Amino acid sequence: MDNQKLRELLHILEQNSRRSPETIATMLEVSVEEVKETIAKLEEDKTIIKYPAIVNWDKIEHNDIVYAMIDVKVTPKRDVGFDDIAERIYRFPEVQSVYLMSGAYDLSVVVVGKSMREVASFVSAKLSTLDSVLSTATHFILKKYKHDGVILEKPDDDKRMVVSP
Repeated sequence: MDNQKLRELLHILEQNSRRSPETIATMLEVSVEEVKETIAKLEEDKTIIKYPAIVNWDKIEHNDIVYAMIDVKVTPKRDVGFDDIAERIYRFPEVQSVYLMSGAYDLSVVVVGKSMREVASFVSAKLSTLDSVLSTATHFILKKYKHDGVILEKPDDDKRMVVSP
């Protein structure tokens, strides 16, 4: 599969990974076998890592989960840079994501907990005690509007009255 078709395939799967190989083949104007083989290769070489479902948990149950984004300033280690401390951080079960950032802080860490106190305890007992961590700034996520490119709640129809001069 050529590079352009490969990119299109990845975009299709990123938007909706439940599409059948037959549908994707029709969309790309290639054979079903070519789609299946390409997807298998992409999964094998870890280009495609996982097929996640995006769930808006607020629609299902009262959500007692707290999400926080923590900015972390660290001292990189010689020969391994930020990779070593990032790996130590992402191994904690509370951590959902870790990103190397530009700007005032080096890492951005997304953490989940059952309460603000639990997240605060994670920061004070586990994260800030790591030898490379210099400082942290915790931001609690109050509401998610869009996640991984998906709008979680569509706004209601405009209920304002039409006013004309």
